[in-house]
Amino acid sequence: MTDPTAPAAASASPDAVAPSADRAADPAYADWRRRVDAVWDDDGLDEREVMRRIDALAAERPDDPEALAEAGGARDSAGLESWAEQLYVRALDAGLAEPYRSQVTIQLASTIRNLGRPEESIALLDAHFGDQPEHELAAAASAFRALALTSAGRQVEAVAELLITLAPTLPRYRRSVRAYGRDLVGLPEE
Repeated sequence: MTDPTAPAAASASPDAVAPSADRAADPAYADWRRRVDAVWDDDGLDEREVMRRIDALAAERPDDPEALAEAGGARDSAGLESWAEQLYVRALDAGLAEPYRSQVTIQLASTIRNLGRPEESIALLDAHFGDQPEHELAAAASAFRALALTSAGRQVEAVAELLITLAPTLPRYRRSVRAYGRDLVGLPEE
């Protein structure tokens, strides 16, 4: 069994999965993804068993950035943040494709915050989501950014972040809540 946590090989094997490959047409990938999702959906598994099963599945795709990301997620769920960080970074560096790239960016930012580096977490989220306010995970990124702001001692900015993110979802008072959020951090009205 290949260890998904071992350092990456200097060159990818001929069977390496290209990040841009059309996975929807690949039945082997669809089966692998279904089995990975089944592990995550099984609430009866403890963290060590999740890690064992995810590692076994990741070993089936040793050159796949998505497999590295799943191994990182298993460690993150088990509270092994330093190990998770390494795997997340390797997955991103190996060309992890969307939609998993954005998900792993959020997971990595959360992990970095948990490791005591909230400013780095904020910077990572800003770099990935800052110019994508309509991204499907933008609100989730804002939630994790607010947590990082709080960890950095910037609670007022965290509240503003949440108010500005929440405002469009409100049935009433959208404009007021957004304006109050912007006012908290000295942003001009739009």
